[in-house]
Amino acid sequence: MDIMVVGSVTEEKGSTGVQTVETLLRLFPMVLSVTALVIMLKDSQTTTDFGSISSLDLGGFKYLVYANGICAGYSLLSAFYTAVPRSSTMSRAWSLFFFDQILTYMILAAGTVSAEVVYLAYKGDEAVTWSEACVSFGGFCRKATTSVIITFAAVACYAGLSFISSYRLFSRFDPPVSYPSNKGVESAVFQG
Repeated sequence: MDIMVVGSVTEEKGSTGVQTVETLLRLFPMVLSVTALVIMLKDSQTTTDFGSISSLDLGGFKYLVYANGICAGYSLLSAFYTAVPRSSTMSRAWSLFFFDQILTYMILAAGTVSAEVVYLAYKGDEAVTWSEACVSFGGFCRKATTSVIITFAAVACYAGLSFISSYRLFSRFDPPVSYPSNKGVESAVFQG
């Protein structure tokens, strides 16, 4: 791999193309998260027989809205962070890896909880005498299902970003070096 020095920034040849692709890959989940968030926020339905329901009435859907909002904000910030050319440092690689992991699991948990709520809305739970709500609130259930599907598309994007950031971190930097201490316990020291 050829290395070139541009001003005070060291970068690999051809990395501007990779940097552009990664920036776009970081922006795409923002679009998905905002779309899922808007659909869920506008999801409400009123019937004459059973009253009204709103997505914000259910805790699982509230969590989905908050998680999508946080993920959209992170996607925008991380896209800006990767778009600005800088040298690759260990702390930068660890930061992206750490936050990519956290956001991946957060959006996965929100999608999973919401999928369970949607499932119960369609199928009900006879053991607790909870009948299916989608018979009466079909439009509400369709929008909630759409939002959950879009959220899982964002999960796939975040999983891809997690793989990219972990590959970048663990392929460019050496593992920590172990030094035995005087108490027989090894301690790891990172060297950059």
